[in-house]
Amino acid sequence: MNYKLTIKYDGTRYKGWQRLTNTDMTIQGKIEDVLFQMFFEPVEIHGSGRTDAGVHAENQIANFKIDTDVSTKELKEYLYRYLPDDIVVTGVKKVPENFHARLNAKEKTYVYKIYNDFYHDPFTRKYMLHVQEQLDVDAMKKAAQYFIGTYDFTAFTTVKSKKKSMERTIYDIQIFKSGHEMDIHLVGNGFLHNMARKIVGTLVEVGLGNIKAESLGAIINDKDRTKTGTMAPAKGLYLFHIKY
Repeated sequence: MNYKLTIKYDGTRYKGWQRLTNTDMTIQGKIEDVLFQMFFEPVEIHGSGRTDAGVHAENQIANFKIDTDVSTKELKEYLYRYLPDDIVVTGVKKVPENFHARLNAKEKTYVYKIYNDFYHDPFTRKYMLHVQEQLDVDAMKKAAQYFIGTYDFTAFTTVKSKKKSMERTIYDIQIFKSGHEMDIHLVGNGFLHNMARKIVGTLVEVGLGNIKAESLGAIINDKDRTKTGTMAPAKGLYLFHIKY
């Protein structure tokens, strides 16, 4: 049987999605440990993407295969009972054998949350980037258009491998502001390591007047990482939606 999981988690205290050998504090590791308890055998789950340490998810998708046939209700309730409170499997579905959460993903949407006011909000301080200076939203929206398309995003990642393709396609970037809260929606066919946070950091620098929107095209083409903005912290980033 092939099971598809929809997962929501607060990534604050975790070292990211991917299971690591030197710590048990990963999302994948916690879920696999509970599945091992349930099925009495090792289970490997495949996530749609590897969210970094401190990054959250509204709708992470994962799948795993096992010979044992259990009801989706039983599986969902078992995971809810034994997973930590900051990880919740919100959906379980039996899917065709050829479904793979990462390989079949066509589009990913990340949302980055910013609180833009001189005074921070104590209730959201752990889940949003606090920017004291007033951001120029129009300039940020103008800058965002330069990212839309298929480009080599070497300047916007911390990946060091020269063998891996740095080309990705950004379909859309939308910026919404209501009161002091700002959401930046980034939609693409995939994102390189730290790419979403580097793009957001650069847009923030544009909003602060430190980088001109018109310079973004050259920054992308030059592939020069020193010209981009500071990488936005992980706490404000959420994996929001996966399209198959």
